[in-house]
Amino acid sequence: PKPNDERVVLRQVASQNIAAIRYSGFWSESNYTEHKQELEQWIQQSGYQASGEAIWARYNAPFTPWFLRRNEVLIPIEIR
Repeated sequence: PKPNDERVVLRQVASQNIAAIRYSGFWSESNYTEHKQELEQWIQQSGYQASGEAIWARYNAPFTPWFLRRNEVLIPIEIR
């Protein structure tokens, strides 16, 4: 669907495999770093290899209570 807000931009990206870890609460750099390290450890232990930089995803409106907020750390991986 076409966005009805000019600040929203759609772009196509190439298909890729992504490892993800989900957590709740307010976003903070320390919370992000903690979960990023946990995901990096899982990737290594599972025999995968990161193929790009970690990115964060936040899904909720600013007024959402902290315990209902959903955040993710996403890391592209190579499957050998």
